[in-house]
Amino acid sequence: MNNIDRMIAEDLLKIKAVFLRPEEPFTWASGIKSPIYCDNRLTLTAPEVRNDVEESLAATISEKFPGVEVLMGTATAGIAHAAITAHLMGLPMGYVRSGAKDHGRGNQIEGKLLPGQKTVVVEDLISTGGSCIDAVNVLREAGADVLGVVSIMTYGMKRGIDRMAEAEIECYSLTNFDKVIEVAAEKGYIAAEDIERLKAFRDDPSDESWIRK
Repeated sequence: MNNIDRMIAEDLLKIKAVFLRPEEPFTWASGIKSPIYCDNRLTLTAPEVRNDVEESLAATISEKFPGVEVLMGTATAGIAHAAITAHLMGLPMGYVRSGAKDHGRGNQIEGKLLPGQKTVVVEDLISTGGSCIDAVNVLREAGADVLGVVSIMTYGMKRGIDRMAEAEIECYSLTNFDKVIEVAAEKGYIAAEDIERLKAFRDDPSDESWIRK
């Protein structure tokens, strides 16, 4: 488990699944200006990186949640990672829709889930934690014993950390925003002097004072 955070940070930067652009910020759907763009779906089309990610997810789950009986991915980005990791671990898997289907049986949980079954949620990215918490709540309402959540990356935002703690969700990520920008500076993706202002973004995304005018 040593240095997984660095390895995954290097992997994500290499394939531009994480792309840092502090001088030309991205705009989120909420309107917030962000120096980072993250698309962990790109790991699926990079076999070496995909192997690092899925094997690290399996190792993390085995270490942190040894009693796990089933993996549940979040729709849609967590589904493939939950499936591959479950295959490596020899576990059943399913996924949680963002909302119940409006046809058929109206399922929101896809796959077999038994009451009391020890479940780990697989997510690709955690920012404010909202979608992850929603998935956990759906599983809990269905009777699952949700042990916790694993994700590929977390932004480590205070709001997300506080919300996960309030919801009593144990969460582990393979890498995080701070490690990504540390590695990015070392590898020359960003300037070393950018680190502190990028951390300012992490601390309060709504405060745009980190942006150079």
